Amino acid sequence: MYKQRPSSNKKKKSSQASTAGTFCVRIVCIVRLNKYIASCGICSRREADRLIEEGKVLVNGRVAVPGLDVTESDVVTVGKKSLSGPDKKAYLAFYKPVGVTCSEKDAHAEKLIRDLVNYPVRVTYAGRLDRDSEGLMILTNDGDLIDAMMRARSGHEKEYVVKIDREADEEFLRKMSEGVYLDALDATTRPCKVEKIGKYTFSIILTQGLNRQIRRMCGVFHRQVQSLKRIRVVNITLGDLKPGEYRELSDEEIKGLKEAVHDSRH
Repeated sequence: MYKQRPSSNKKKKSSQASTAGTFCVRIVCIVRLNKYIASCGICSRREADRLIEEGKVLVNGRVAVPGLDVTESDVVTVGKKSLSGPDKKAYLAFYKPVGVTCSEKDAHAEKLIRDLVNYPVRVTYAGRLDRDSEGLMILTNDGDLIDAMMRARSGHEKEYVVKIDREADEEFLRKMSEGVYLDALDATTRPCKVEKIGKYTFSIILTQGLNRQIRRMCGVFHRQVQSLKRIRVVNITLGDLKPGEYRELSDEEIKGLKEAVHDSRH
């Protein structure tokens, strides 16, 4: 948000004396702290709110409070990291391998995403995959996009290919598509599109992201997931990427992704 802050009357007179008929106006960029942190690629706005509430964010050496506004002249520190301002926006498609943990810091994780992605601009993930799953993830430093994509109500499509230990028969596929009550989460999944690929494999398109959703859904019908791969997020596909590889999104892909996010929020 940009706020116009006019100079004082004293400064106006000085400006008018030096340049007839004109006066100086200073334009100051004022932005909410959580949005500023997100724009620097640290995390989503929701996660930034949590860090602020936990007292892990300082502004000009003082512990920040929720709802604080900052300008480009303020010094913002998250943990031990001093933010230098928003980087140029970056958008990547990344193939997360099995065994990699979606976390910024995890002392017990064997491997984190940041261990595999050597990119000049700091990026974070927009939507998780559990450690035992693989496939497409969107990495970016666009905090607004991350925030929008992580809102469950937005209904963004995510497509997966799943292999289970028992036959994916027609009754199982039908029940999966109709929505499944998950006792552990006390929630019923949204109806979704499910298609048979092979005797033990099927594709599923979700519009929500409950914790270990597909694995829990299959468990209700006494089936165990043997492999789970995400192959699409909205308009972005995994394509020819190999595990551990990433690529920059094209301008057309970025435009389509943002349009889809914008449409789902209205």
